[in-house]
Amino acid sequence: MNKTTVGGGKMLKVALIPGDGVGPEVITSAIRVLDRVAEKNGHKILYEYACAGGEAIDREGIPLPEETIDICKKSDAVLLGAVGGPKWDSLPGELRPERAILGLRSSLCLYANLRPAVLHEPLKSFSPLAESVREKGIDMLFVRELTGGIYFGKRGRKATKNKVFAFDTESYTDKEIKRVGKMAFELARARKKRLTSVDKANVLETSRLWRETLMEMSGDYPEVEFESMYIDNAAMQLIKNPSRFDVIVTSNLFGDILTDEASAIIGSIGLSPSASVGEGRFGLYEPIHGSAPDIAGKGIANPVGTVLSAAMMLRFTFGLEKEALEIENAVASALESGARTKDIAERNMNNNFISTNDMTEKILSYL
Repeated sequence: MNKTTVGGGKMLKVALIPGDGVGPEVITSAIRVLDRVAEKNGHKILYEYACAGGEAIDREGIPLPEETIDICKKSDAVLLGAVGGPKWDSLPGELRPERAILGLRSSLCLYANLRPAVLHEPLKSFSPLAESVREKGIDMLFVRELTGGIYFGKRGRKATKNKVFAFDTESYTDKEIKRVGKMAFELARARKKRLTSVDKANVLETSRLWRETLMEMSGDYPEVEFESMYIDNAAMQLIKNPSRFDVIVTSNLFGDILTDEASAIIGSIGLSPSASVGEGRFGLYEPIHGSAPDIAGKGIANPVGTVLSAAMMLRFTFGLEKEALEIENAVASALESGARTKDIAERNMNNNFISTNDMTEKILSYL
């Protein structure tokens, strides 16, 4: 993998899962941007298509075929559009499209989700935060534990004559906490050297182990300013003073909640990329906006989240920092020029927003 091509460039092997809803539309945009950057810098990208989610259910009867897992494992990285939609809402839980995501994370040993939250200068007015807060800037990186916790614990229901009882259990080992903690500390060391660990150690035993483990690990990273914070306070501080945060590490459940809160305060969920990673450089990259079935096929989806996910892929999996920055700078320039898809169009723009394709063209024009 990552073999050098003639001329000194790299051979990049990427598994593509367009998925459902707007997934195929935004994946097309990302491919166009990736191809332009690769051509410009002497790289070659080999794509292999795979299906998952609703598309896989329609084709194979299951959300995650073994063939898809095999294709992903043979690739250097996975680029995913989105899965899910109302068409499959009536299916039992184990056959829902979203099970494909959990299956991929588990099968590919992807235990940490990296999600940046950056408020772009031209879009400050879209943040719901007070002007005095957003003017301080927002530039955070969430590191969410991805394969443990309550989402993977025992669950069930029991019915008696008088009531229905449901339960979900959370468990963590110190090994699970240490591996995601190590990633968070090292990312913080490469950024502003600040790390916040979020837990609920005043109530939950798993959070007590989480806090103890991260506190002990902090001694190995004396250059990183470390703090622990309760989840309720962290949620409040994200609204009151998000500029105080740099890297935030937390459990699966808390990370799920906080990252969506962060995507709201930067103006639009369509702007947010993410990476799911494990040991080594392999990763699965996807925007966080979901399949957005209400706008699928209308050509108005925001491709920025997927394009920035592709930039994360170049940086984390392939070590191509220069190329990743080229994409990020092109996106920033497109936004600075006033290019707006519907989700980030000013109210007074009426119908002057541009399509998915036109936003992609605008980004390409700056590469």
